[in-house]
Amino acid sequence: MRTTRTYLRQISSVMTLVMMLTALWTIPSLASANTGIVGTGELLTEQQADLDQQTLLNMLERQDVKDKLATLGVSESEVKDRINSLTPAELASFKQQLAEAPAGEGVVGIIVLFLVIFIITDMLCATNIFPFINCIR
Repeated sequence: MRTTRTYLRQISSVMTLVMMLTALWTIPSLASANTGIVGTGELLTEQQADLDQQTLLNMLERQDVKDKLATLGVSESEVKDRINSLTPAELASFKQQLAEAPAGEGVVGIIVLFLVIFIITDMLCATNIFPFINCIR
């Protein structure tokens, strides 16, 4: 009887240790499972930003836009890189400004907007497209 009790104590100690290690092992995976949940609003904002970004990239395919950018000395690859780096808020603002522009100013409005974005990013030291613009830092 006595040997059975010591044997059961040893088994219960081992089982307790295994259960504690299992619990400690599963806690991090439970915490990471909660961080993966994305709300509907975030998902819609992200999808809208992707659509806005694609719309701007499609506008760059127009020949009149390419010609105007070439006359201003801005390469198409710089503009594409800049569009890809815009935040969803900047894309929404850009799209709103395009929507408010009169129909005849479409190309000119797009180019002016790109120039304003380039000037702002030059001032923030993110790029160095225009040498006459000094960094504010």
